Amino acid sequence: MSTPAFPSDASTALSLPGPAGAIEMIVEAAEATPRPIVAIVCHPLPTEGGTMHNKVVTMTARALRECGAATVRFNFRGTGASQGEFDQGEGEGDDLRAVAAWVRATRPDAQLWLAGFSFGAYVSLRMADELQPKLLISIAPPAGRWDFDRIAPPSGYPWIVIQGEADEIVDPQAVYAWLDGLRQPPELVRMPDTSHFFHRRLIDLRGAIKHSVRPHLPPETAASPAADSAADPA
Repeated sequence: MSTPAFPSDASTALSLPGPAGAIEMIVEAAEATPRPIVAIVCHPLPTEGGTMHNKVVTMTARALRECGAATVRFNFRGTGASQGEFDQGEGEGDDLRAVAAWVRATRPDAQLWLAGFSFGAYVSLRMADELQPKLLISIAPPAGRWDFDRIAPPSGYPWIVIQGEADEIVDPQAVYAWLDGLRQPPELVRMPDTSHFFHRRLIDLRGAIKHSVRPHLPPETAASPAADSAADPA
């Protein structure tokens, strides 16, 4: 399998050679005036139905595209058309490493941002110390469900945590306790009356992401005709 180039189309499905076989990806172009950012968004637990098509994942990617980033969603090993088997977060970190290496090789002009929801937040947090993104977004990081003791707390770059306060899967108090124990806590966005999957609150999530990342956006790049016609409603 050959390594694909970074696409310029609005939305492109790709297959990337990975450590466990093919990795299924979707790359989507910025919906506002482009900025030199490629944001990788990681999905929730595959064994509980999580895929790159999860609504929180797709809304996160949409919010980032509306801020001028290109986005990459991908399926962890054993999910969708990605080859391999579920590996408790270990091999999934290798998958993320491969996707990040591809982004950096094909878009060396762009900042690498990482985002993850639930299990995807765990995997991206585990890999952040190695990958050193320019910005990290953790949505409902599953403290108390996975081993966070081995995670080196992000430092040297902005880190945003978004947590629903009515989360029925990830205990919000466990998340807050973990964050309180860190020397450099992140920017924490608490969303009242919000469940794990952000039911009826996805538009609020979109707004929270856009509001939180705007201070960290690099300057715009030359706009494409498609970007010129795209609206940024919020």
